[in-house]
Amino acid sequence: MIEIVDVDDARAVRNKENVLAWVDMMINQKRPKEAVAKYVSPTYIQHNPLIVTGPDGLVDYFAKLTSERKNARAEMYRIIAFGDWVWTHGRFLNFVDDDPNDTGIAVVDIYRMDEDGKAAEHWDVLQLVGDPETNAAPFAAPSLKFALKNMSRMRLRTPALNSNGVV
Repeated sequence: MIEIVDVDDARAVRNKENVLAWVDMMINQKRPKEAVAKYVSPTYIQHNPLIVTGPDGLVDYFAKLTSERKNARAEMYRIIAFGDWVWTHGRFLNFVDDDPNDTGIAVVDIYRMDEDGKAAEHWDVLQLVGDPETNAAPFAAPSLKFALKNMSRMRLRTPALNSNGVV
């Protein structure tokens, strides 16, 4: 993994380690409730409209995903940490189905961490990874079907502006 972090910035080092441990525990170890309790602020703000804001929204979403997708996993390739901010680049595999040939979903996550090193706010950008031979990927992700099917149960909402004016 490529890491960009000032080793003299204790906050950045702690936040980088916490984000990596959180993602691993929540997705790879399939322990979302424990991971969220340990690494997420009670006032957590989620900007992905497919996940309800707050810690409970994360637990609900990832408990369902990891119980339905036995092969679901996250791979992190790059991480940048600076003060209270952490950026990751990686890939989610088998979030849509358990196909052993799944090429996954590329993800860039941006986290704002609080003074205790817990995730306080999150943004992400997702893109299907194309076929390795042709680099072709469908325009709309298959998970869109899942999201639309489960919309009422997921209590979707449009992210609101924060006090800093950012969606």
